[in-house]
Amino acid sequence: MTVQPADGLSPAAAFPDPSHDQWQSLVEGVLRKSGKEVSGSAAEEALSTTLEDGLTTRPLYTAHDTSPDTGFPGFAPYTRGSRAEGNAAGGWDVRQRHALSDPARLNEAVLGDLENGVTSLWLTVGGPAGVPAESLARSLDGVYLDLAPIVLDAPADPDAAATELLRLYEERGVAKSAARGTLGADPLGHEARTGIEADLTAAVRWAKACAAEYPGLRAIAVDALPYHEAGGSAAEELGLSLATGVAYLRALTAAGLGVEEACAQLEFRYAATADQFLTIAKLRAARRLWARVAEVSGAPGAGGQRQHAVTSPVMMTRRDPWVNMLRTTLATLGAGVGGADSVTVLPFDHALGLPDAFARRIARNTSTILMEESHLARVIDPAGGSWYVERLTDELAAAAWAFFQETERAGGLPAALRSGMVAERLAATWGARSAMLARRKEPITGVSEFPMPSERPVEREPAPDPYAGAPGGLPRVRRDEAFEALRARSDAHLAATGERPKVFIAALGPAAAHTARASFAVNLFGAGGIEAVHRPVSVDATTAAEALTASGASVACLCSSDALYAEQADQVAGSLKSAGAAQVFLAGRPGEYADVDSYVFAGCDTVAVLTSVLDRMGVA
Repeated sequence: MTVQPADGLSPAAAFPDPSHDQWQSLVEGVLRKSGKEVSGSAAEEALSTTLEDGLTTRPLYTAHDTSPDTGFPGFAPYTRGSRAEGNAAGGWDVRQRHALSDPARLNEAVLGDLENGVTSLWLTVGGPAGVPAESLARSLDGVYLDLAPIVLDAPADPDAAATELLRLYEERGVAKSAARGTLGADPLGHEARTGIEADLTAAVRWAKACAAEYPGLRAIAVDALPYHEAGGSAAEELGLSLATGVAYLRALTAAGLGVEEACAQLEFRYAATADQFLTIAKLRAARRLWARVAEVSGAPGAGGQRQHAVTSPVMMTRRDPWVNMLRTTLATLGAGVGGADSVTVLPFDHALGLPDAFARRIARNTSTILMEESHLARVIDPAGGSWYVERLTDELAAAAWAFFQETERAGGLPAALRSGMVAERLAATWGARSAMLARRKEPITGVSEFPMPSERPVEREPAPDPYAGAPGGLPRVRRDEAFEALRARSDAHLAATGERPKVFIAALGPAAAHTARASFAVNLFGAGGIEAVHRPVSVDATTAAEALTASGASVACLCSSDALYAEQADQVAGSLKSAGAAQVFLAGRPGEYADVDSYVFAGCDTVAVLTSVLDRMGVA
């Protein structure tokens, strides 16, 4: 039975349809109250957010924000999903990553994961971080290989790892048609990480073998993580993944495979970040772009890209690592909504070393919660039709295609890597982003915002670097690296002296006048591991000197309102200097105050400020 609204009217019938001009007029009024006299489109632009790659997020999207036809799930251009049923047919593949060199420990870990929600395994094989190839059988003892897909990551010797896995399938009686997973050959990704020139011979050989005998196995991983981990933007990550895929297509078709067969040998790997909308758009754009590559290659029906999303290593922090659980949850949500076929959630302690059992449990349960309790996998392409997401997908695809074409003009990915073109482009992008991070325009919760200098560090067993000793290749960056260096200096000072470097918060007037700026200053200095001493709650010219001496700090920061600064800042700063303050800051925009050496304010270069403070304090 359907309950009709009173008088047969719909609930919204009494409200007139507002126009875009009316909304813009309201925006102008709000901005005018904040001191910005702008009108028309300029008012809307004032509320827009600039992203990387020349993209802009506007405050309002409407049906007038058009984008190309996205088609249907399972059909070209595959924007809405490479499979007709999308993730609604049971959710995504929960793929857990393992990098352990001890086969007994690895076996215990994989069995525990498979018994508790993991559906495929991503194993590092060989090298300092992986299990030896000859121990793969011991590592997978008790694993039903016809049920659990295996994905290999063997940077040291991919040939040996693939050979052993196929031998293991045969030994355990797994039918060739039942084998699932990816052999993980990615010579161009290995070159990007190490600088060692790629040889595609083995990758081509394995692709031909899989195409002929193992219909459920893919030979090659098109891994875009090296470019993401080098500081690349979303469009650069996409553009370079296309260039990588095209390079492999050329090699495979030259070796005799058809375009359809060659496309079927590729699995694409992308980073999923805590920017959920950008992650959704990136995965949707990646499918659309690869469909275009397949189309111009003569196989429009082969463009359904197989995607493996990995929560971003770049966003993982070493300080307050518990916040990483929240970051990876948002990233996983973005990957699931974006239509990833497989998702790997890195444990929250990934940046600290080898994850413990609790961290792996939280990682796998992240996917389970989103699929089973949030019901994220019940709908195909849940973001489809959102004017914002569709427009962002289109704009990101255009930016990525432009960079892909630039890479092709440079001679293709191998030539672009060897000429330094890729490294230079990614370095420039990371340099611009680093400036945003330093100014806290891109905040890092628990690190650059709301830090806890007294927090007890989380310790983990060190994780060997699989690329240790590599002669070159792209760097690997982290968002927290500049602040981590500052915190490490503070830790060393604590170990040497028994206390952290300190700053005295000289708050003027009542709490209502100084609390906002005092809290700002405490957070800012805390981001460098500098302990803020805010005792007493308020000082004046007669009490400031004694309070500074009692704090044990050699640096002070004035905090209050502009009105009280005008009345008291000169005298209090002078009192602090006479008591031996080596440096006096003022929290607020720069002005002309005697004995104030520097200013801290929203948007200042926090890393530069904290570096200079630690230098002045003599913190090595």
